[in-house]
Amino acid sequence: MSWPSVSASEMAWIDARAMREIDRQMIDVVGITLLQMMENAGRSLATVVGEQFGPGSVVVLAGSGGNGGGGLVAARHLHNAGVGVQVMLTADRARLSPGAMHQLGIVEWLGVPVTVIDETTSLIADGEVVIDAMVGYSLQGPLAGRATIGAELISSGPGSAIVSLDVPSGLPADGGDIGPVVDADATVTLCLPKVGLAGRVEVGRLFVADISVPARVVEAVTGGPPPPFHRGPILLVE
Repeated sequence: MSWPSVSASEMAWIDARAMREIDRQMIDVVGITLLQMMENAGRSLATVVGEQFGPGSVVVLAGSGGNGGGGLVAARHLHNAGVGVQVMLTADRARLSPGAMHQLGIVEWLGVPVTVIDETTSLIADGEVVIDAMVGYSLQGPLAGRATIGAELISSGPGSAIVSLDVPSGLPADGGDIGPVVDADATVTLCLPKVGLAGRVEVGRLFVADISVPARVVEAVTGGPPPPFHRGPILLVE
């Protein structure tokens, strides 16, 4: 597919603090809920996976928070499109955030196979594409716990294409190196690109997806222009 594009200089690049403020304003000021943003993120992720790679099978590695919830939304959309989907959680069900648990319940109702990664897991499930939805922009410090196992499984996997949600897991949104990073073929970042993505080979092709953040919120928080989503809801950053 030929994606509408945007140059890196046409929009603001933000850090984790700014993205937290955007999320806060979306919920507290605009009235758009976390579940609505999660739905938009996951649908965009599924669109990129489906149209960029056209897989017959996908494995979703989903973490406990909002990033994992977006991955589970993508799992649902891909399943509904006839793709064979398997989910591997990097946290016990009891540790999932309310939003991620909500999305997991839908996925399980659909009959999508779900397993939980633990210290005995030695192989990633077979899929033409692996979605990395383990950890998002809120990462502080190196990957830990089962996310580390998930990253190791991805790196030792059978050569599947890898698509990360928002940031490749392990990559700090604010930049720098703090530990191992998932090496993605594509990254679907949300609302605006994070400064830590700039110049990183682990990002692969960088897409920015509209999760319905109003332009006035972007301008108020960043002082810079929003992405030109009038060209399309998913843009390729060049």
